[in-house]
Amino acid sequence: MPVKRKGSAIKILVLWPNSTLKEAGIKSFASYSENTVEHMNIESSNNRNLGSNDIAVFVAPETSQLAVIKAITDSFYPRPVTIFNPRWEFDEEATLGELRGFVSSFEVVYSFTGLEVRGIFSRRKGVIFRTGLPTAEEWSVWVEEGDLKLVSRFKARPSLVEVENVLYNLMAINSPITKSAKFLRDMVSSVTGKK
Repeated sequence: MPVKRKGSAIKILVLWPNSTLKEAGIKSFASYSENTVEHMNIESSNNRNLGSNDIAVFVAPETSQLAVIKAITDSFYPRPVTIFNPRWEFDEEATLGELRGFVSSFEVVYSFTGLEVRGIFSRRKGVIFRTGLPTAEEWSVWVEEGDLKLVSRFKARPSLVEVENVLYNLMAINSPITKSAKFLRDMVSSVTGKK
């Protein structure tokens, strides 16, 4: 279904991090008119190419391309800009220096981050999933136990340390050592009558 505004189709500029992904993207969008979707490498774009487009979409950009992305975004203002699947981690955003403010100006609409924590006797796989609108966002931590099981919720985007703590605590609760210690404690309390 094409995106339209009153009377005319919206022109979308898709900016790719490299030529390989650009070529794959062109094949994926082959059914759309070239008048509707334009493809370009992030590094090779310039301001005169942006004028006729209504929306800019950066796909899988890398941290090294942030300065160019900011320049493109500034020249594209006030038209909307979207970044899909950026190739930097949330914790990495704190080290971006002057570009940190630019990156944090984007709202996270959808996020699905896989993770794995290894303990002594086991390991846990899980995901961080963001749902909701920016005004009522919720970040959920799910763990793989056959199916995915919800183990924690956060009102704001959790750091990886917070998520690791949730998973390590879950592993500690279910560890054979903890269960053995609980069994021994319960056995001693039943004999002595003290808890």
